[in-house]
Amino acid sequence: MKREELFEYAREHYKSKPEYLWNKFPNYAVLRHHDGKKWFAIVMNVSGSKLGLKTDDEIDVIEVKIRPEHIGSLRQKEGILPAYHMNKEHWISIILSGPLSPKEIHDLLAESYELTSD
Repeated sequence: MKREELFEYAREHYKSKPEYLWNKFPNYAVLRHHDGKKWFAIVMNVSGSKLGLKTDDEIDVIEVKIRPEHIGSLRQKEGILPAYHMNKEHWISIILSGPLSPKEIHDLLAESYELTSD
């Protein structure tokens, strides 16, 4: 999945547009609830070596919040890593160009949206 496809999905389903908050990281974007402004995802381009991978290539990842009881089993899947930026007990990183289908990514995004609702 490309980040543009993800952003289009977030606009259509959650009325959320990417927000670029950091000058130092111009490609990092957060997705927020349109009413409460609480984050439900962050999309980043990170060096693979910082993610524990054997490459220095920049990789697009999305971080989403997941129920803690599901994190262990999800991390066993290829393309899902411990959170890079957020709390590793509650968030995971998903490689956007990885083996997960768009539906799997959409389902995890939906769970994050629900878990971050007030």
